[in-house]
Amino acid sequence: MKLYHSPMAPNPDRVVYFLRAKGKLDAVDLQEVSIMQQDHKKPEYREVSPFSQVPALVLDDGTKLTESRAICTYFEGIFPEPNLMGADPKEKALIEMWDRRIELMFFIQFAGWFRNVHPMMAPLEVPQSAEAAAKSEKAARKMAERLNEHLANNEFVAADRFSIADITLFITCGFCRVMKWAPHKELPNLGRWYDVMAQRGFAG
Repeated sequence: MKLYHSPMAPNPDRVVYFLRAKGKLDAVDLQEVSIMQQDHKKPEYREVSPFSQVPALVLDDGTKLTESRAICTYFEGIFPEPNLMGADPKEKALIEMWDRRIELMFFIQFAGWFRNVHPMMAPLEVPQSAEAAAKSEKAARKMAERLNEHLANNEFVAADRFSIADITLFITCGFCRVMKWAPHKELPNLGRWYDVMAQRGFAG
C-alpha cells in the first residue's frame, strides 16, 4: 500500500499517528507530497486524488482512498488491534461523536482562521477574509474551552479509553502552532491530557 502524506500537515498526521498507534506504520510505503509547493495540484497526483486531497491511500489492488477518517476506518478494519474506533455499538458511537465534534467544531474552525489570515496561506486561499478568520478564531477558542471542561472529569476524550478521538484532538492542538497558539498551555485540563498523550509515544 502507498500512503501519500505531507509531514506536519494535520490530516496526513492523523493517519500517520493512527498507524503508529496500531504499530503498523511499516505496513505502508510513505510517499511525501509538498502542499506548500502545490504538489497536490499536479496532474500526476490528481490521478491519485482527483480533489487534490492529502492524505491518499492506494491499495494493492489499485483502489484509491482519500479523507483521513475514511483511511483510518480502513486501517481499523485490516489491523483491528489495538482497537481505536470502538469495540461495541456504544463505544463506536461515543468515539465517533467526539471525533466529529473535534473535527467540525475545533479542527475545521481553526483551519478557517489559519487559512484566512496567515500570509503563508495567501496563495492557497484566494481571497483571504479577515471577517471569516475572526469568526473561525472565536469558534475554535470556544471549542477549546469546552474540551477543557470535558477533560476536567475525563482521562480520555471518549469511552474512557484511548481512541482516534484523542489522536484527532492531539494533532489539532499541534496544528495550532502555526498561529502561535498553544491551547494546551493555556487550559489546564487540556494541558494535563496533552502531556499524557505526548508521553504515549504514538506521535513519534
